[in-house]
Amino acid sequence: MSRAAGKARTAGSEGGPSQQCDGPTRLSLHLASDHASAAVNWRLFLPETWDPRSPQADPDKAARRTACQIPEDVGHVEKWQLALDMLDETRSWGIEVPLAIADAGYGDAAAFRHGLQARGLNYVVGISSTLSAQPAGAVPVAEPYSGTGRPPVAKYPDKPRSVKELVIAAGRKAARPVQWREGSRPGTGRSGRKRMSSRFVALRIRPAGREVRQATDGPELPECWLLAEWPAGEPEPVQFWLSDLPSGMPVTTLARLAKLRWRIEHDYREMKQALGLAHFEGRTWGGRHHHVTLVSVAHAFCTLQRLAQTPKDAAPA
Repeated sequence: MSRAAGKARTAGSEGGPSQQCDGPTRLSLHLASDHASAAVNWRLFLPETWDPRSPQADPDKAARRTACQIPEDVGHVEKWQLALDMLDETRSWGIEVPLAIADAGYGDAAAFRHGLQARGLNYVVGISSTLSAQPAGAVPVAEPYSGTGRPPVAKYPDKPRSVKELVIAAGRKAARPVQWREGSRPGTGRSGRKRMSSRFVALRIRPAGREVRQATDGPELPECWLLAEWPAGEPEPVQFWLSDLPSGMPVTTLARLAKLRWRIEHDYREMKQALGLAHFEGRTWGGRHHHVTLVSVAHAFCTLQRLAQTPKDAAPA
């Protein structure tokens, strides 16, 4: 993991799974480092209303599939599963993916996190403040066995709390200042730009929930990192992440990796504003994929041209 920050691959989408959408939306997987990124894989998400095999199918929308030339074998698949499919395909090309980064729309899905672990991929994923967990020090306890019937199953004596509650319980004193990258504003650093900074709390916790319990052998829930951004002056933490990186990982590394997802937003901004990603007016399955492929190639070319410049002349993205 010594070079994970330089090779981190991020999975993200336009219009995350947490948003309501009644039409197809595009998802993308990006290869990213601290200095460059590019979209390398795409999927088109179809809501259940567009899938004639779904109980939620809308006859009018399902009928539009023919006009849009959507293949018959393409139906509704959860966005987190599409993200895993993109990772599988990208790795099948021989591309190393040592780390996955995603927003809360994916991170809240325990099945997505378990899918990454099953593939041997470490992750740093955003989560909602309401995701429940036990403190790392919590221990399952079994009631005394009466001698008849089944022996009692060990359980955690206290109910899980939200990650927000756990961070607030740790208090402001647990927050550490972290700088993670250069920004665009003028500063006094060597580059002449101000570094991005904030305060972060890093705790070891045990995520809870039915899906986590069903995927766990034994009574003890697996331990992982909870990272929370708690800026100075804010009354409570404002953003949360989970990570299965090793327990000795510095908070500076966790924060830098969590914030690396900004590169996806940067890519989308460049592809929309300069390369016409949002200008496609066609209505066909093939046309959409053709368009995003050309935009991705153009964006990758521009990125390579920027990286080919000398460090003195190259402007950070």
